[in-house]
Amino acid sequence: MSAPRSCVATLLLVACAAPAPGVEAIQRVATAVPVVAPCKDEGDWDEATAPRHVFGNTWYVGSCGISAILITSPAGHILIDGATEAAAGGIARSIEASGHRVSDVRVILNTHEHFDHAGGIARLQQLSGAQVLSRAAALPVLRSGRSERNDPQHLELKPFPAVPGARAIADDAHVQVGPLSVQVHATPGHAPGSTSFSWRSCAGTDCRQVVYADSVSALADGEYLYRDHPDYGTAFKAGMQALAGIEPCDILLTPHPSVSDLWPRLRGEQPMGSAGACRALATTGLQNLQKRLDREAKEAPP
Repeated sequence: MSAPRSCVATLLLVACAAPAPGVEAIQRVATAVPVVAPCKDEGDWDEATAPRHVFGNTWYVGSCGISAILITSPAGHILIDGATEAAAGGIARSIEASGHRVSDVRVILNTHEHFDHAGGIARLQQLSGAQVLSRAAALPVLRSGRSERNDPQHLELKPFPAVPGARAIADDAHVQVGPLSVQVHATPGHAPGSTSFSWRSCAGTDCRQVVYADSVSALADGEYLYRDHPDYGTAFKAGMQALAGIEPCDILLTPHPSVSDLWPRLRGEQPMGSAGACRALATTGLQNLQKRLDREAKEAPP
């Protein structure tokens, strides 16, 4: 049964979702349901796969190499990330294969404004009629589909389909759809608009906090030097401090599933939860930043 098209609220935004797309568009997407096939631990970014149930109302609906997370409720769903442009169709099929409807997605969120995580959002927004919400730091790139020079990886980033209707949310917003409430955490570093999210997910009386933590690598193109942008380094450190402070961090998910060993965990080879996972990831982020600065200092001309 289709969920009612209720209103979507954040701390600073209250608006009703756009009308659902036509039935034919959804049927075309749902014609090829993916088969459950094992994904390599370092999977292909565009390769479609079947949905995986993570815990409670939380589903993995991304590709083999890039995450997309579906949080479900009878009043509508929240989707986080759209992977690559080529992966969008597979994500839509995975949502349908999980027993949920693409047309019931009310909100699409994004961890960061790079083609491999935002490239499929425009198509998924078109299919669902959902609102696309983002922190202000990522909004110009989402709306244009083109990276800007304030991103350390600017010269290496491909353009992606723009989402001109994307709307801003506060850095500490709660995004709500019916009973769902997703906490926004500003964790800049990997990209200027890097954002992490947390929410409560329950299986019966067993409730856990799921954290979808953004990437923490300190990458750069051939032109950008972190040492020339001390304010960015300060923001990076603050972002890692914010990530480390997310408690509890019962189940950690990441935009690249391999970073948090998601496939072995879903196969039952490792525990789904790990104490201190957010703190450990934040420590890795700070180490990545320091390694980048050390490399730049070593390669600096005398």
